[in-house]
Amino acid sequence: MARRLEDARILMYSHDTFGLGHLRRCRTIAHALVEDYRGLNILIISGATIAGAFDYRARVDFVKIPSVIKLRNGEYTSLASHIDLHETLKMRESSIRHTAETFQPDIFIVDKEPMGLKGEVEDTLAYLKARGTVLVLGLREIMDAPHLLEAEWKKNSVMQKIDQYYDSVWVYGPPDFYDPLIGLDVPASLRRKMDFVGFLQRSVSKGKSSVNARKDNYLLVTTGGGGDGSDLVHDVMNAYEADPMLTQKALVVLGPYMPAAERAKLVQKGEAIPYIEVIEFDNHMEELIAGATGVVAMGGYNTYCEILSFDKPALIVPRVKPREEQLLRAKRASELGLVDMLLPEESADPRIIAEALKRLPFRLPPSKSGSNMHLEGLDHISQTVGRWLDGRGSHLSLVGAE
Repeated sequence: MARRLEDARILMYSHDTFGLGHLRRCRTIAHALVEDYRGLNILIISGATIAGAFDYRARVDFVKIPSVIKLRNGEYTSLASHIDLHETLKMRESSIRHTAETFQPDIFIVDKEPMGLKGEVEDTLAYLKARGTVLVLGLREIMDAPHLLEAEWKKNSVMQKIDQYYDSVWVYGPPDFYDPLIGLDVPASLRRKMDFVGFLQRSVSKGKSSVNARKDNYLLVTTGGGGDGSDLVHDVMNAYEADPMLTQKALVVLGPYMPAAERAKLVQKGEAIPYIEVIEFDNHMEELIAGATGVVAMGGYNTYCEILSFDKPALIVPRVKPREEQLLRAKRASELGLVDMLLPEESADPRIIAEALKRLPFRLPPSKSGSNMHLEGLDHISQTVGRWLDGRGSHLSLVGAE
């Protein structure tokens, strides 16, 4: 039963430069919290170009800041090509600060980038800390290879700043799966603030139905946002072209960030293969995963949580650069028997991926692997938030559920 909170406010920040992962994670947490607490309002600050393509529950809204895109080499550029990056970042920084001043949140949750993109959130963190807002950093269970993360954080004294500003660091995974700060020199004071909340379980949204929902037996091929997913889709299509015994139906979701030329090529290529249907985007991916016989993916954080939540056999072909996050997650999940994994160079061989695709529908689901999957992240977060909001002073009035 939902508890009622009088005018409690949570602000979330999601820098969103490449893909949909950060926004989808924030939205999942926000929806779970407003379901548990009436009178709680949540505002998500997002740089995702398609933040408006998703539906949001009552009392969850978003503020769109100018978009910045991450290039394949890891550098950034403004989405609006006529505005330089420096000006875009200045606009983003002032929008974030202004939103915080106007919204006056009780809790501020920052997703993944401790000081925001290029430090754009630091000013707001200092302001909110001074007025007593609870500051939370949310980290994926795997950030990147330790040497890459350390180089990135050392430049800007990020570790010290996390310790200085944040009250709590939520790790969105269980402690026995992976430690996001492994191999880094983490101060004891920061270690004490880390809370391994567990993976964020997913569910199919009630009432809303995907126009692409199917009742037949299909493999779902998804590359998340799709910005760097065309190789995997080509590999799957090449397998179908090379192996006449591969007759399992497949639904391929290209993703909204796939470059137009790549998308056109893959749509055309897919049309020539009778077992494959290609769609560009679906904002109810949970439903498509729930309906699938098996999932083929690159293994970003959200897709991985969905594979576990809906207990689907999965084949993961991870991205290996510029970040190693997907590779590290796939290796660990494969060690635990939760998924099958191919490296990109193996997936590029049509015979190897064809065999893997044929095996997939007969693979045991993750729940049969003998590993405990710890899908209690949302419950854990909800209890923590409830405890904090209960303690915020006399202006919080808790009454019985309506």
